[in-house]
Amino acid sequence: MKKMMMLIFATSLFFIFIQAKAMINEYEEIAKSNIVDVSLYAKKMNGDYTDFKIDFRGSMLSRPYWINTANPTFSPLIKYEDINNDGKNELIIILTKGTGTGILEQEAHVFHIQNQKVTSQFVEVTVEVLVDDPMAIVFKNVKSELLPTTAQIEIGDKEYTIDIKPLDIQADHLFANVYFGNKITFDVKDYLLIAKIGAQIAPAGGYIGDIHITYMFKDKMYQAKSIEFKPYKP
Repeated sequence: MKKMMMLIFATSLFFIFIQAKAMINEYEEIAKSNIVDVSLYAKKMNGDYTDFKIDFRGSMLSRPYWINTANPTFSPLIKYEDINNDGKNELIIILTKGTGTGILEQEAHVFHIQNQKVTSQFVEVTVEVLVDDPMAIVFKNVKSELLPTTAQIEIGDKEYTIDIKPLDIQADHLFANVYFGNKITFDVKDYLLIAKIGAQIAPAGGYIGDIHITYMFKDKMYQAKSIEFKPYKP
């Protein structure tokens, strides 16, 4: 009986593998990792890639509502690092949803790799874990005020004053307040997930720096560990 169950399990995996490969033939491979056996497939529609398939070591995962620009300069990024200090690597996929003049919008998806027992075999399963929205973090924690000659940014008990006179922006071209959101990027640095949100005071030539959000894994999600402002240095 045990041998029969093993045969059924192996046969099932074989047919799942064949079906997955047949399904992937309908998609375009748009990103592949050189570190771990992961490939991303998607369909191109109206200048964007959507309806994603993630092939992680032969196991297929669907993400039909993901979006990434079809511009090859901004192909999805695949990272495989231990970002929560648990001794195991996590799969991090960074998508670029929007680009344009002064606009770059990314989002990060993090997957924990878990071993789950199926009959008598352990198989690796990717489980997506929530990453708190960086803009929501900014709205909750950052206060700002734009004055004729300075921009004021306050994060907790830290205050930053930026002299905007060198930017030589006419008063009628200034925003009503410091604006966040045109530039949202993600990266993994020193085994930490980091988001950067650009701060602007005008539509053109008004970039003054970035809010840096360092994430940590807490309460079953990735949330802000630290938030700081780093002024732009030309």
